[in-house]
Amino acid sequence: MPPRVSLPSLRFSCRSYATRLPERPPHRAPDPLRNNPHASYTELPEKVTFIHRPPPTAPSPLSYTSSPASPLLQPSASPVKEDLPPTFRKQHGEKPRVSDEDIARIRQLRREDPTTWTRGRLAKEFNCTPWFVGKITSLKGPDVRKAKAEMEEEHAAHRAEWGERRSLYAEIRKKRREFW
Repeated sequence: MPPRVSLPSLRFSCRSYATRLPERPPHRAPDPLRNNPHASYTELPEKVTFIHRPPPTAPSPLSYTSSPASPLLQPSASPVKEDLPPTFRKQHGEKPRVSDEDIARIRQLRREDPTTWTRGRLAKEFNCTPWFVGKITSLKGPDVRKAKAEMEEEHAAHRAEWGERRSLYAEIRKKRREFW
């Protein structure tokens, strides 16, 4: 009977470099102390190197508050309001403080006729924000229900103009909210 050849010896003999899985070599970051142009190196006895780096936030010894080295810190470099492009949002300046008499008048007008004297109209009339008007005056129960009913009627009129698909999607969302 002929001698048998073991299989493991055949397996390892046919394995070559091409069958190995590729591996990325380990990352070797450059030494930040050696590549820093601001660092100073001093060779000390006994093969010791002393490395001094100034902190990145330290001001330059050539920079003074009267004459800063950075052009960004110079007085002429500060942006002038006319040089800036316009902003996308409205500029809301500071509103003057509303006097106590005006607050009483706002409350009285809002109480008498809340449909005519809305928060926005009172804010324009007394030069304040609608948030402030809402903070100092609040509608009572029947007025709140009436305002909500009017808003719902207005929204229903807009919903009547919707198409079939949009109405269907709104109903699906409404039904989904019931199960939350």
